[in-house]
Amino acid sequence: MATENTKTLARAMMAPSVIMLLVWMIVPLAMTLWFSFQNYNLLTPGNNSFAGFFNYQYFYTDPAFFQSIWNTLLLVVGVLLITVIGGIGLALLLDQPIYGQGVARILVISPFFVMPPVAALIWKNMIMHPGYGVFADIARFFGVQPVDWFAQAPLFSIIVIVAWQWLPFATLILLTALQSLDGEQKEAAEMDGAGFISRFWYLTLPHLARAITVVVLIQTIFLLGIYAEILVTTNGGPGFASTNLPFLIYKTARLSFDAGGAAAGGVIAVVLANIVAFFLMRAVGKNLDR
Repeated sequence: MATENTKTLARAMMAPSVIMLLVWMIVPLAMTLWFSFQNYNLLTPGNNSFAGFFNYQYFYTDPAFFQSIWNTLLLVVGVLLITVIGGIGLALLLDQPIYGQGVARILVISPFFVMPPVAALIWKNMIMHPGYGVFADIARFFGVQPVDWFAQAPLFSIIVIVAWQWLPFATLILLTALQSLDGEQKEAAEMDGAGFISRFWYLTLPHLARAITVVVLIQTIFLLGIYAEILVTTNGGPGFASTNLPFLIYKTARLSFDAGGAAAGGVIAVVLANIVAFFLMRAVGKNLDR
């Protein structure tokens, strides 16, 4: 009886927080759904009318729609590859007993604390600028024509900027997991004559599997909403070459003033994000159950 009373009291104490969280999530989603079925223009906010599925059809037939989905997937996969592989490499280096190890770790994780628009401006104007950027100076030093990165390789440039921001996060998670590896296992492998590659492939990498899964899951959730870096650097261009789904929704809402079409795009983005999250959660569950 006491146990039942305790459970009831616990549920009653948790209820306000749960209700507030549901309202916080459901109300914006419900409003987005409502607007997605309305012919609602921000220039004439009082003249909205029911549009049915026209907004979804309009958004689906937008020439940039499938290009934006493809760019979104390329952006997510590209950043994940760079951050996971680079994070493993940096974690292995930072795990070594070197002089100034604490300072090196602080320098490695510092990009994570730079705001996305600021990071994008730094890369655009100080590093990748074809006239006076660092890369242009290096190219001229070797007698090579500087590359206009944001015109010739816009999506790749954004991938590099976003990966630079998220690399410290992956490094920190993977370094924490690496330091939990039993030292006796390393010593036993060394005594058995296992080289660095063998120890890494059969001992270190399996040990990092869960940490890699966590990095992939958390980063994917945030990478599906990348927006500021594109706005500051390429504005989605040239054409639609660097337009991802969140930026296409922004352009529909703020440049075309079409709140109904943008709301329909938001619903589509939520559905696609949930599909990706579903498969990722299944992968995470299988990995964590091992």
